[in-house]
Amino acid sequence: MNEENKYKFLFNINSPADIRNFQVPELKILCQEVRDYLIDVVSRTGGHFGGGLGAVELTVALHRVFNTPKDLIVWDTGHQAYPHKVLTGRRDELTTIRQFNGISGFLKRAESEYDAFGAGHASTSISAALGMAAARDLNKSDKKVVAIIGDGAMTGGMAYEAMNNAGVLKSNLIVVLNDNNMSITSNVWQFSNYFTEMITHPDYNRLRAQVWDFTGRLGQGGDRLRRIAARLENGLKAVLTPGMLFEALGFRYFGPVNGHNIAQLVKVFEKVKNLNGPILVHAITQKGKGYKPAEEDVQRLHASTPFDKLTGVAFKKAGAAPSYTKIFGEALLEIARENPKVIGVTAAMPDGTGLNFLQKEFPKRYFDVGIAEEHAVTFAAGMATQGIIPVVSVYSTFLQRAFDQIIHDVSLQHLHVVFVLDRAGLVGADGPTHHGAFDLSYLRLIPDMVIMAPKDEAELRNMIYTATEYKEGPVAIRYPRGNALGVEIKQGFEAIPIGKSEQLTKGGDCALLAVGSMVDYSLKAAELLSQEGIQCEVVNMRFIKPLDREMLDEVASRHGRIITLEENSISGGFTSAVAEYFIDKNYKNDILRIALPDKFVEHGTQAELHRVLEMDAEGIAGRVRLFLKAHAAGQRALSAS
Repeated sequence: MNEENKYKFLFNINSPADIRNFQVPELKILCQEVRDYLIDVVSRTGGHFGGGLGAVELTVALHRVFNTPKDLIVWDTGHQAYPHKVLTGRRDELTTIRQFNGISGFLKRAESEYDAFGAGHASTSISAALGMAAARDLNKSDKKVVAIIGDGAMTGGMAYEAMNNAGVLKSNLIVVLNDNNMSITSNVWQFSNYFTEMITHPDYNRLRAQVWDFTGRLGQGGDRLRRIAARLENGLKAVLTPGMLFEALGFRYFGPVNGHNIAQLVKVFEKVKNLNGPILVHAITQKGKGYKPAEEDVQRLHASTPFDKLTGVAFKKAGAAPSYTKIFGEALLEIARENPKVIGVTAAMPDGTGLNFLQKEFPKRYFDVGIAEEHAVTFAAGMATQGIIPVVSVYSTFLQRAFDQIIHDVSLQHLHVVFVLDRAGLVGADGPTHHGAFDLSYLRLIPDMVIMAPKDEAELRNMIYTATEYKEGPVAIRYPRGNALGVEIKQGFEAIPIGKSEQLTKGGDCALLAVGSMVDYSLKAAELLSQEGIQCEVVNMRFIKPLDREMLDEVASRHGRIITLEENSISGGFTSAVAEYFIDKNYKNDILRIALPDKFVEHGTQAELHRVLEMDAEGIAGRVRLFLKAHAAGQRALSAS
């Protein structure tokens, strides 16, 4: 049966304008079709899953009520926005999501006029939407601005900073809190539904405005009546809803509403869209709604590789080595068993960072601070002042958010905090918002910071141990996403001398100085080149800071041609460190820099991106080959002159 024939409405919808005249019964059918389509597609392609399933009715209601794209909808944590993509002309392209040359898994302004603001990280929507609302006011426009925040993003402090500022500016702004129990829990249903119906009703709001206007003309007596009326309304909200928090920040609160009741959502949005000032609509949703495996395991099916649609179980590659994440998690647990001072800190990513192993066995030594990386770092700094050894495990791209805290609260005070950066380098399908392309650059400039990158899982284990034993200040370890190399792992741990590299192969034609994931590629490239008679020395530098200067001096004396390799931006990282050292020493060696380009790299598999950027074994071999030819031609030209 043709796929389109399974759907009554979905394949006739090419923009939100096509649903503006839908009535509630048709909207209900459409919501189910969007949900079924997401399950069909994402089970085959993989991707972020649970958040989008929980936001289907919200998405349909928003596009039904608001005049998008003129009215602006700003999504937080863009993985909620798969239904939004389906309704905004990208239904057929959803089958390419997160694939090379396909559509992004997040919001992307360059992709669609309906994507008002790019969103890959969390807690940004209210700030961006408030900026748009302020700009609208300056431009004397009448467009509506709506921010949707949720799926844990309300644990981020930036959201509250924005709400506080919105309360001051008093611009017309609607914030929808998509509360799927990752942010704020629900309240008493029947009372709160009735109360929400009452306070959103036009008659109530007209009466409220009239009372406010009348009492304003009564002098001091009117002020007292206003205070009494406000206390009465606020008292009801405090008893029946969690709205007092938002009211204190200057928002008018409406909710909770059932985030899966399309009729109620449409009614509420219709009533609040023309109210003045900051408005918050609190919608209770269920992550993974409509797909039982996702409802039952919200962590595992938050995002997934392709999976069996019947069971929700991801397809696994037979014989694959364990992931670097798992290797780290198990190693940290072993260390924690022997050292009671070692604890783990995560920013809402226990499974994604491997801290779930520590969480299970030592729950009191595991701390999840929510999506609040800045707090995580300073929280860890405070613990370090008391002799605790905090291991902050975080995705490389997310640690960028805590740059100032690393400098001011950790390094300046010489505190022993261990930063473990998962997903360093190119992460693949999540694309430029999630590539860990800058950590070596922004960490290397911080005084006293020790930075390591393992060549394989055995070295990762030893680096974790070395970092927890190092007492002189902060340490950072970065490793890539995905499966490790499958090398033998010995029992126990060995400390690695700080700042010491290792020579892996000998060769007289050139030297490949590599860190982290690029070491294995360098070894394979050297093997390819050796078949052509080109002999390369390969050095696993291991430390980006401090550099092994003794090794660099030796390599510089042996080789006129040196290649540096890192899976980090070419600006400011390991490559820059080596070049700076050579300049300081007045070395005249020719250097070829192989690193990520000085631009944002789009999404695709890691293998595809490495191939396109000529950073895989074949690409490295080709670039070295051309480099050596150019060097030889230059030498001949010098001789001829």
